Parts: sequence; C-alpha cells; structure tokens
Amino acid sequence: MQRLAGQVAIVTGGAQGIGGATARRLAEEGASVLIVDVDQAAAEENVRTIRQSGGAAEWVVADVSKHEDIRKMVDEAVRRFGKLTILVNNAYNAGLGSNKGSAVDVSEESWDYGMAMLTKAIYLGVKYAVPWIQQAGGGSIVNISSVHGLLMAPDSLVYEAGKSAVIGMTREMAIDFGPLGIRVNAICPGHIVTERIRQRMWDDNPSGLRFFEQQYPVRRCGKPVDIANAIVFLCSEEASFITGHALVVDGGLSIQLQENIGVHLARYIQEHPDTKLP
Repeated sequence: MQRLAGQVAIVTGGAQGIGGATARRLAEEGASVLIVDVDQAAAEENVRTIRQSGGAAEWVVADVSKHEDIRKMVDEAVRRFGKLTILVNNAYNAGLGSNKGSAVDVSEESWDYGMAMLTKAIYLGVKYAVPWIQQAGGGSIVNISSVHGLLMAPDSLVYEAGKSAVIGMTREMAIDFGPLGIRVNAICPGHIVTERIRQRMWDDNPSGLRFFEQQYPVRRCGKPVDIANAIVFLCSEEASFITGHALVVDGGLSIQLQENIGVHLARYIQEHPDTKLP
C-alpha cells in the first residue's frame, strides 16, 4: 500500500543527492512530485527515472535564493497537479560549505547570501505553500537542517547559524500552522555521501572515506535514501502526531563523547597505517 497516494509534493534541490532520493521515494509512495532545481539536465533525468518506475513527476528550474522563483515553483505545482500537500525545503548551494570564517572574517555579502539560501528560502517557501496546503485539507512540511544545527564547528558562522535557525523556524512554524492541519518538522542529517560529495571528496580517497566512517557508531556514512526514508515517514499518516520535531538521522554521530571517538580513530590509524586522511 502506498503511504502517500494522492499527495502532491514539492522537493527543492530535487535533482540529485538527498533531494533526488527524496523525490524518488515520495513518488514510490504514490505522491506526484515537482522537482525544483537549478540544474535542468539533472532534474529532467530524475523525472525520467521516476516516470520509468511508474511514478508521477515534473520539473521546474528555479533558484530558491530568488523570491520570484519560489513563488513560481508553488504556482507551478498547483497548476500541474491541481493542489499541494507536501513541501520539502532541501535546496542547498554547495558553495556555502566553502564560506568559512568567524564573525570577524565573514563578509556581509557572504552572510546575506548564506541567510537567503539557508533561512529566507524556507520562510518564503512556507509563505507561499501554506495557503495551498491548507486549501487541500492539510499536509506536511519538512525542512532540512543538519547536525551542524545542533553541534557547532569552528570558523563556520554562516552555515552553523543558518542550520540552527532552521530548527527554530521549524518549531515556530509548527505552532503557527498546526491548527491548520499542517505539520512542520526538520531533519538533521550527518555526513551524507551524495553523488557530488563522493566525486569531490571520496572517489580519489577511498581509504579516507573508510577512516571517516569510523566516527559513526554504525561504521558508515549516510546515503541519500537514509534521509529520504525519514522524510517519507514524517510526511505519512504514521507521523500524524509528530510536529515541531528535529529528527536526527546521523548514524549515531552526535551521541558520542569526543574523547572516545579520538581514541578509536587513533587506534584505527595504528591498525591501518596506509590510510590517507580526509
């Protein structure tokens, strides 16, 4: 039985990675999916994959840092599928990960762009989606935060501030829109090996990936489908009494004492001296 039959979903950043897997899983569970992405070729390819598996999907090119594009994506979902019941705010510009620095180092332009991508895009997506979700009789919104919204890394002010804000926004939105029949939750992923991350970080350093995985109690990094499965759950009736929650999906990364991780990793290096560190 399909858990999301008759639902209509928007997935921002839905061409590849977490968004790509989420679009496929939502479609597998019966939802009609609008994939929103700046990469038209990848979006088209994911739509073809979904359709070949019997699902319903369309794509639209949009940049969620732009107000008019966010309004357009919501209008397009309703125009193409007749309603809207699910919004997954996932889009992320990989360039933000290289925007390192403390409050002293980060430029005002970098701060403004980071907040536009990480927080303003969610605010505007919800702003335009909620009236349609309410009109459809209710639904679900899932915002992608990060373990970086819970635990801080040095010299990463923009990203840590943005992902922390996503959790606070999620909780406040859950209060505002719960009476309308709309649940709002967040997911905090650990390190997810997407297509782009694998190509950029790990294809040329498999021993580094094996070392990196040792920090996780489950001894592996996440896969996009791990997050997609959690999103499907939060959007389903099985989660009908869950709202305002930040669901951590990180293979146990954030539950450990750091000193214990350090001891284990040092031992791993001793036992695997050929490891190329990430």
